[in-house]
Amino acid sequence: MLAKMIVRSLLGAVLLGLVLFLPAGTLAWPEAWLFIALFIGLGGATGVWLWKTDPDLLAERLKSPVDASQRPRDRVLMATILLLFWSWFIFMALDARRFGWSTAPVWAEALGAVLIVVAFAGWAQVLRANHFAAVTVRVQAERHQTVITTGPYAVVRHPMYAYALLFMAGTPLMLGSLWGLAGLALFIPLLAARALGEEAILIDGLSGYRAYAGKVRFRLLPGLW
Repeated sequence: MLAKMIVRSLLGAVLLGLVLFLPAGTLAWPEAWLFIALFIGLGGATGVWLWKTDPDLLAERLKSPVDASQRPRDRVLMATILLLFWSWFIFMALDARRFGWSTAPVWAEALGAVLIVVAFAGWAQVLRANHFAAVTVRVQAERHQTVITTGPYAVVRHPMYAYALLFMAGTPLMLGSLWGLAGLALFIPLLAARALGEEAILIDGLSGYRAYAGKVRFRLLPGLW
């Protein structure tokens, strides 16, 4: 499993390099190098931590996010999110490096890096609290899944997606692409749609989830939704 995680990290680094540096038309992009190092480094550290503390969850996290066992709606949603995610990097490379449609000040790039670190730290808290945080939406009866109400789940019902919004705000800032922030207008409704679909499955199949949803009012953003 550790070998699989290492291979996936290396492939992720190569893919990030391709979708950033090819459309940028240059390797002379320090922000992109720093972003890749931060993304792969934090992701790898999280993976090693899970390998040592919760290998079953790591195995779940290493599965494909698009699987034949998923409901068709969720499969289409995840495929759309993945396609948009990688296209987003190409757009940011064109914006920040090749054409310079927008320019972010140094302080904004630093803020972006901070938001990415906070997002990864938040995801770690989610994984610490939720042993069942798989990449596909399903009730894990074989693992005796229970409702998680502690940690970030005491604040919002979908903290993994909430921290994803921080990552999606921080990434364009760190890369210097202010136009990349427009991606939030696409990612937010897609994540909201997946949250609603996930809740429909859990309410129907996971004992106690309906009561939890009644207690924790907000899905993604406290005080808003």
